[in-house]
Amino acid sequence: MSTLLVFGHQNPDTDTISSAIAYAYLLNRTGKQAEAVALGEPNEETKFALNYFQVDAPRIVSTVSNEVKQVALVDHNELQQSVSDLKEVEVTAVIDHHRIANFETANPLLYRAEPVGCTATILYKLFSEERVTIPKEIAGLMLSAIISDTLLFKSPTCTPLDVQVAKELAVIADVELEVYGLSLLKAGTNLGDKSVQELLNLDAKTFPMGQTSVRIAQVNTVDEAELLVRQQELEDAMLKENADNGYDLFVLVITNILTSASVVVVAGEPKEAIEQAFNVTLTNHTATLEGVVSRKKQVVPQLTAVLAK
Repeated sequence: MSTLLVFGHQNPDTDTISSAIAYAYLLNRTGKQAEAVALGEPNEETKFALNYFQVDAPRIVSTVSNEVKQVALVDHNELQQSVSDLKEVEVTAVIDHHRIANFETANPLLYRAEPVGCTATILYKLFSEERVTIPKEIAGLMLSAIISDTLLFKSPTCTPLDVQVAKELAVIADVELEVYGLSLLKAGTNLGDKSVQELLNLDAKTFPMGQTSVRIAQVNTVDEAELLVRQQELEDAMLKENADNGYDLFVLVITNILTSASVVVVAGEPKEAIEQAFNVTLTNHTATLEGVVSRKKQVVPQLTAVLAK
């Protein structure tokens, strides 16, 4: 029987990597032959979690049809966020917590999508439904995913279920939730040695909004000024990304995990969409968005509402 590959979106974050590992483990325990892979290098935050719980990072792939006929997706469903040859394989399952767009299959599949803060929260329910015990190291990665995606429960995407599941996973993983959570988030804010290209691709996704292709990158920090001193360099690189990849608008969201606010840096057109979506005025192509920490819930829907008219 061919191995089923399990993977999340490009520019993988902690939820993508952790959920791929967790779901592959669950599939293997329920009679399938599955392997977790990744569509890019783990970021610093994810590496912290993998090292802490002594789990090897999944191998990185750029294509899958040369290896398998079937795949499972976690933490995404949109075609442009997935592997380049996704149309050449059969998607047998999707476990996700995002909007559904640009996705269809020829055959029926398992599709589990819930409006929670993290894919790992859904996977926790699947483990329970399948009556499979979660090992300590898998629980630790799933906990890390929830902490990351909800910014330790500060994000508006966080639900009571995310909090409940995180607490239960912390017991299994044998960690103190708040202490470990802060250490994990701080590990992801070590940006000083990152190149501009790395910063723009740490956590970036492309969204079609009406006739506009929008690239939205997000980085977490404890000091946005550290990045804003490189604004011109960032903007130049964003404009090049637009030209090279056909994006119309590139939005960099710099989120301060301590103040729960974000600064956006905007390159491309139409810039006025940012002003309309968030009721702000751009100054030198930037604006502060108070209380905005979630791309999924506080950036993408608002911009889509403006650009899809």
